[in-house]
Amino acid sequence: MNYHRYYPVDVVNGEGTRCTLFVAGCVHQCRGCYNKSTWALDSGLLFTQSLEDQIIKDLQDTEIKRQGLSLSGGDPLHPQNVPTILKLVQRIKSECDNKDIWLWTGYKLDELIAEQQAVIPYIDVLIDGKFEQELADPRLLWRGSSNQVIYRFK
Repeated sequence: MNYHRYYPVDVVNGEGTRCTLFVAGCVHQCRGCYNKSTWALDSGLLFTQSLEDQIIKDLQDTEIKRQGLSLSGGDPLHPQNVPTILKLVQRIKSECDNKDIWLWTGYKLDELIAEQQAVIPYIDVLIDGKFEQELADPRLLWRGSSNQVIYRFK
């Protein structure tokens, strides 16, 4: 899996102070997307064990407390990203007490294939659906267009 940006401290992409990872790869390519540079799977940098370890370290940091991790992109549930994302979210739930995980995807929850569905038990908040420019509303919290749904699982 490739990624474009990792923010060890972020207060924009989800509730509270968080770590945020923007992955590469998106098949949806929504008109009006603000993150077009992340569409190509081979763009950005290789996601390494070192970065995974850094995310865990940042989530466990006691000086700058983080509420959790936000996963965006690109699309974390792009089929080629799912194995790495699944490993990451499983590790976070195992090693980082009480940290929540938010994930944005262009896929609809009821359309996910089995491999993508395997990630869902580890996610606390899912924002699903493609960005639709004609339904865009800057007043919406955590989503760009009104068709997108926020699911709070825990």
